[in-house]
Amino acid sequence: MNRFKRAVRSLTAEDEELDAEHLQKQAVKAGAMTVATCGDRVPVTVLGTIRAMTIRPRAGVPALEAELYDGSGTVTLVWLGRRTIAGLGPGRQLRATGRITTSEGRRLIYNPRYEMTAVDG
Repeated sequence: MNRFKRAVRSLTAEDEELDAEHLQKQAVKAGAMTVATCGDRVPVTVLGTIRAMTIRPRAGVPALEAELYDGSGTVTLVWLGRRTIAGLGPGRQLRATGRITTSEGRRLIYNPRYEMTAVDG
């Protein structure tokens, strides 16, 4: 019966909802935490897809910001002093490690260690 329920769900669920579930499963399978379960001020590893990138100055220094979505929520990755990172752009899958914090209602990781990963179909 479980297989039947999954089949019905895959036919009736929205594409965005199915994509979100797939991203969350991928993150857990890769040993990462979901953004929704990450606590503040603790080291975390997250895995997701870059949705958007912007350059936003912080205290007069350029800062590259990337919005990482993992199906459960988003975290903004901030690299201070950077304008670009070769190969990094919207749609790219990324694993990031750092200390998560919350500022002005946004979850942030400053200067995360990162690894670009292959998209798992």
